[in-house]
Amino acid sequence: MRLSNLLPPTLPSRLRRTAIRGHHFPAAQLIPRCRPDRLYNCNTKYLSTSCSRLYQQTELPLGDNRIAPNYPTKATPSSRTESSSTTDDIDDDMGGEKSDKTVVKVPKGTRDWTGADIKIRDRIFKAANGAFERHGGVALDTPVFELKGILSGKYGEDSKLIYELADQGGEELALRYDLTVPFARYLAMSNVQQIKRYHIAKVYRRDQPAIARGRMREFYQCDFDIAGEYDRMIPDAEILRIVNEVFTELGLAKDVTLKINHRKILDGLFAVAGVPDDKIRSISSAVDKLDKLSPEEVKKEMIEKGLEGSVADEILGYTKYNGDIPKILDLLKKDEKMIANEKIQQGVEEMSLLHDYLTAFEIADTVSFDLALARGLDYYTGLIYEAVIELSDKDRSAETRVGSIAAGGRYDNLVGMYGRKQIPCVGISFGVDRIFTILKARYEKEKIQERGRDVYIMTFGGKNGLLLERMQIASTLWSAGISAEFTPKAKPRVQPQFTAAEKGNVPICVIIGEDEVKAGKVKVKVMGLPDGHPEKEGRLIDRSELVAEVKKLLAEGAGQTNAEPTST
Repeated sequence: MRLSNLLPPTLPSRLRRTAIRGHHFPAAQLIPRCRPDRLYNCNTKYLSTSCSRLYQQTELPLGDNRIAPNYPTKATPSSRTESSSTTDDIDDDMGGEKSDKTVVKVPKGTRDWTGADIKIRDRIFKAANGAFERHGGVALDTPVFELKGILSGKYGEDSKLIYELADQGGEELALRYDLTVPFARYLAMSNVQQIKRYHIAKVYRRDQPAIARGRMREFYQCDFDIAGEYDRMIPDAEILRIVNEVFTELGLAKDVTLKINHRKILDGLFAVAGVPDDKIRSISSAVDKLDKLSPEEVKKEMIEKGLEGSVADEILGYTKYNGDIPKILDLLKKDEKMIANEKIQQGVEEMSLLHDYLTAFEIADTVSFDLALARGLDYYTGLIYEAVIELSDKDRSAETRVGSIAAGGRYDNLVGMYGRKQIPCVGISFGVDRIFTILKARYEKEKIQERGRDVYIMTFGGKNGLLLERMQIASTLWSAGISAEFTPKAKPRVQPQFTAAEKGNVPICVIIGEDEVKAGKVKVKVMGLPDGHPEKEGRLIDRSELVAEVKKLLAEGAGQTNAEPTST
């Protein structure tokens, strides 16, 4: 039997030529991302049977492992979706031979930013930058990819979400998973001993995306960290104060609960319950899922990881407690078995200090000491925290499904993992995309719109549409730092100009006609005034007064421009 007769007719021509000439199907073409620990089903669009079976039929040698030999002969129903996406990947690699039309879309878990969405996002950046700089922060930027060894072993079970890159000139690389580990790498390389650093940039995680919940594969993080030797809990308290300031600026503070816990207390709790030392991190990762899974599901996972049911029950019994710091500290102190543990004693002492400092910073009532908070990342050593939106049942919406919107903690040993020096650190990371999801949902619910330009310049009549006059007015406004726009047509019609101003949510219109030009005047109209208002149709002023008048109207609230939302 000839090999060409065995090949399905839908096989792209390049693969057909490769198969006939080379007597094998290169795994890099047929099976993208083929790895021994992850075997993909052959896709029925290309092969009616598995690769190994095809080799058996043609009696061709498997050779140097150029094709995975153990694929099942028939795709299971659960694998059909993945097989379909693999097919798309193969066709894309083959230059789009699968059809005449190439699918044009962004990759899963990514998005384009434009228009009003960018203004909401920039408002988040502005709030964070303002708080960071008030507290003495210094900006830092790092490469979007790192050596794979720098990122490996820092994220516990989440390490599987790291995007690894193909070998690049002898270096194994990966896209950064967060901004914390690159910061630790920077500290290990430099001579810096103390720094308050902030960093706003994109990170990448090979997670299952849920765009409606703000969970993406490419997303922004907004980090602030304090590195260096300081007295206990003082930097930690300042970080929590920064969190409060950012959410206050965004109008979210009253709905945000800042959950806190201490890694020493959590580790001590596990030890008292009977968790072996070598299982503490894996069990911590299971407990970290209590905000997503039921206690029964978390218990099942702990048992699967080697714990006895009674030990899991004891852990879950403690993790149900939360409240203000004094309340939970009293609970721990009254439990003789718990307070006898050395780690718990250290954690209790530090949390007591933290409460005093938070009281001084006037934010003690904004935190909740939650023994269920675990933070699954391996590098945390002390205080841990995360911010979540807490709303009543009647107000629950997309806002409550995004998970934590900021998180962080103390990581005293991470810099030392690179074998050079030890620098204690504590920091916070804001999830910009998740905060954006919440703000956008609120703006839509409350009919809040982001303002566009400050001024729209329009003309009524005129033989030549008064284009040059409109350009001159725009130039005057731009020079004064006022954003302005006009229709780029020589003779625009009236209604399209008003439509453009309304769609752009522009607060002020400057209107000119032949009579206004001859008299050296312009008409200034505030958009959105109610019927019957004395200035509903606008007000004539001297052209020389235009800049001052526009600035006055904007200051009076004719429109909170650009980054500031205004109710309509």
